[in-house]
Amino acid sequence: MTITITAFDESSPDRGQGLARDMRVRWALEEVDQPYEVRLAPWSTFREPAHLARNPFGQIPTYEEGDLTLFESGAIVLHIAERFPGLLPADANARARAIMWMFAALDTVEPPIVDRDVVENFEEGKSWQGERFEMVDERIRERLNQLSARLDDSEWLDGDFSAGDLLMVHVLQRLQGSEILQEFPNLSAYVARAEARPSYKRAFAAQLAVFTAASR
Repeated sequence: MTITITAFDESSPDRGQGLARDMRVRWALEEVDQPYEVRLAPWSTFREPAHLARNPFGQIPTYEEGDLTLFESGAIVLHIAERFPGLLPADANARARAIMWMFAALDTVEPPIVDRDVVENFEEGKSWQGERFEMVDERIRERLNQLSARLDDSEWLDGDFSAGDLLMVHVLQRLQGSEILQEFPNLSAYVARAEARPSYKRAFAAQLAVFTAASR
């Protein structure tokens, strides 16, 4: 059965830089060597019945395979990891830890980073923006200190590269323009190692191609 994902068209806010959450799904599918098709969706269609039937919150990405339709990038990546070999260890305990890191990426590390995006993009010019930046950045640094200490000099979070690393790296990439990530050399190197994977490069190129084609 053909896998189809819904992703931003050229209207993506990240302008093809790999930050939109369909990147997580593209990357996961590349890691497990599964072909897929992409339904490109502009912002204007997100509230239309056809898209809301796939995702009631009017967001991307979505995943369709046969009679299965999924939304939420974390749930989609977990499904891919469980359906195809390559993103979860065979050992039961290691598998559980990899899934734990998936949740840690999305539930513990990502929220303050997304808050920073909100302060930067939606609170510009507000009298409280500077204070909000300080508060959010303090929360981010606390999480990164903890993550950095746990990673230490390991290549990946728990043994081999897993879906936990995939999601954690994609979360950390949102900080690359803020200089906060550079304060943690082992985390910067961790992200760079993941970006050097052929699967990541293929997924990034595919997402970037959407924006590049529209810009010609």
